[in-house]
Amino acid sequence: MPQSTGVPGVKSAARTVALLELLADRGDRASRLDELAADLSVPRSSMYQLLQTLVDRGWVRSDTTGSLYGIGIRALLTGTSYLDSDRHARMVRPYLDEASDALGETIHMARRDGSDVVYLVTRESHEYPRTISRVGRRIPAHANALGKALLAEYPDAGLPLPELPLRALTENTLTDPARLIADLAAVRERGYSIEREETVAGIAGFGFALHYGSPAIDAISCSVPVHRLTRDHEARIVSVMRDVQTRIETLLPPSAGDPDWR
Repeated sequence: MPQSTGVPGVKSAARTVALLELLADRGDRASRLDELAADLSVPRSSMYQLLQTLVDRGWVRSDTTGSLYGIGIRALLTGTSYLDSDRHARMVRPYLDEASDALGETIHMARRDGSDVVYLVTRESHEYPRTISRVGRRIPAHANALGKALLAEYPDAGLPLPELPLRALTENTLTDPARLIADLAAVRERGYSIEREETVAGIAGFGFALHYGSPAIDAISCSVPVHRLTRDHEARIVSVMRDVQTRIETLLPPSAGDPDWR
């Protein structure tokens, strides 16, 4: 979650954001008025008024009966604007294309958001079916290569993790804090992270933090099915991704006058 500014929140704004995040998290599962009111502890009448306001403005959509609600198209337009206006995501894309062409694997760029990472750019491999890593998807940072590359930027006592217990996405996800801390120490030593079937069964990943800020908030990674991961291919992945990492960091040094986004 974004850092608090210490300014008292506006209740109606906080309620609106909470509703939109809830609907977005549910994806294609439609929600009913009573369900939303209960989940957000909002009076039914207040929730109805809020929903109708957001439906009128395109942020929420409803079915023909007016009883089911989902996220609206305005949310997509805002998300697209975020990607279009982000200098780093825009300039990294050609380098991810190169890495994807060179390796034949799926390449990602993601940004840390609190204790999660959010995919900003994805180049899918044509060699195997799509994974869960679509643009905009949010994954716990401790559960994948991108996130672990970014967590390793922090001291062990200051890791931006959620409250325990850590959530498991597969049986291989590191949910024990001691094991995670040991893994992050190895990330710092070798300079990149490795995850083996910790996010998706059958998929391994290699993550590389992008140091154009301190601590790094962006990372790139390569995902590969474990059945394709020979020792030679792993060495090739690390070589190509390190080269891409270096070129991106050279291309995108901290620029005077650029906003220092929180």
